[in-house]
Amino acid sequence: MPGDTSRNSGSTQASRAVQIGCRNVWKLFGRNAEMFLRDRQAAPSSEEVAAAGLVSAVRAVTLDVHEGEIFVIMGLSGSGKSTLVRCMTRLIEPTAGEILFEGRDLLQASERELIEIRRHKMGMVFQHFALLPHLTVLDNVAFPLAVQGIGRAERERRARQVIELVGLGERELYYPRQLSGGQQQRVGIARSLAVEPDAWFLDEPFSALDPLIRREMQDEFLRLQNLLRKTIVFITHDFDEAIRLADRIAIMKDGEIIQTGTPEDLVTRPATDYVAEFTRDVQRAKVISAGALMRPCRDGTAYAARVRIDDRAASFAAAIVASAQPFGVVDEAGTLIGEIQRDVVIDLLAGRKAT
Repeated sequence: MPGDTSRNSGSTQASRAVQIGCRNVWKLFGRNAEMFLRDRQAAPSSEEVAAAGLVSAVRAVTLDVHEGEIFVIMGLSGSGKSTLVRCMTRLIEPTAGEILFEGRDLLQASERELIEIRRHKMGMVFQHFALLPHLTVLDNVAFPLAVQGIGRAERERRARQVIELVGLGERELYYPRQLSGGQQQRVGIARSLAVEPDAWFLDEPFSALDPLIRREMQDEFLRLQNLLRKTIVFITHDFDEAIRLADRIAIMKDGEIIQTGTPEDLVTRPATDYVAEFTRDVQRAKVISAGALMRPCRDGTAYAARVRIDDRAASFAAAIVASAQPFGVVDEAGTLIGEIQRDVVIDLLAGRKAT
C-alpha cells in the first residue's frame, strides 16, 4: 500500500470521549468586564464591547477536543488563539463560560486543585523554550518531577526515558547553550512529557525554528503521537503545518471560531469567504482523501493497488499516475468499497476540477 500521510477522520474522533471542552467562553480585557457580560441578555457585538472600553480576545467559543486527537487552533496574529489556549488551562482567567477537563469545570477548581491538575495531568510547550541555562538536559527534563516532590532516582529514571524518546539520549549531560534550536525544543517537549500528562497544550512550538528543523520537529511530533496517543491542543498560524498535523482544525478570527472541521472539510467546504481565502493556496492533494475521489466499483476491474478511504491523495498520486489501472479503496476493515481512476487524480493535481 502507498505511504500513508492521513490523519484520523472526523467521524472517528466524534466516537471518542470529550476530554477538553469550552462552553460559551469569553475573555474580555478591561475594567468591570464580568459585570458587562453578566448584565446583558444577548451576546454583545464587537462595537458594544469597544464602546464599553473593553477588548474582546475570545468571544463565545464552544468546542470539544476528543481523547487522543490532535486539535489545531489557528488564525492570524491577534485572532485570539493563544489567549484561548491559556484560558483552557486557566493560565488566564476567562471572563465567562465553562472550561471542561475530563468532565469537570476547571473554573470551579480551587487554586490548589488547579495546581495539582497542571502538575499531573497537563503538559505545556510554548514557542520560547524557557530552559534553565544552569541545568543539564537531564535536570531540565526532571525539573517538573522535582516540583512534584518525586525522589531523585525516580525522577531521573523517568527523565532519561523521555529524553531517549525524543532522540537526545546521548546529550542528557549537555547544557542548553550546547544544543541547537531544534534540540532545545526537544528538551522542552521531553520536559512536558515527563509528568505523563493526559493532555498536551502546545502554543506555536516550532514557529521560531528554521524551515528544515521545523519539518524535522513536525515529523518527531507525529512519531511521538503515534506512540503516545495524547490529547493535544496545538496552536499555529501556518496552515501547511496545521493540515500536516491535525485531525481537526478550528479557524479563529477576531476572537471567534469561524469553522471547525477536518482539513478536508475546510478546503472543500469552507463556511465563509474568510475560510475560503485562508485555504485558497493549499495544495488540495495534501488534504483530499481517497474517499472523496472514489467512485463505485465496476465488476471485474483489476486494481493496481489498494488505498485506505482516509489516505490523502498526495500519498498515492505518483503511483496511480504511473499506473495503467485504477486503485481500489478499502474501509477500516479492509473491505473494498470503491475505486479511483487515474484521470481523477491528474485533474486534482492540475487544479482542473474541484472535488
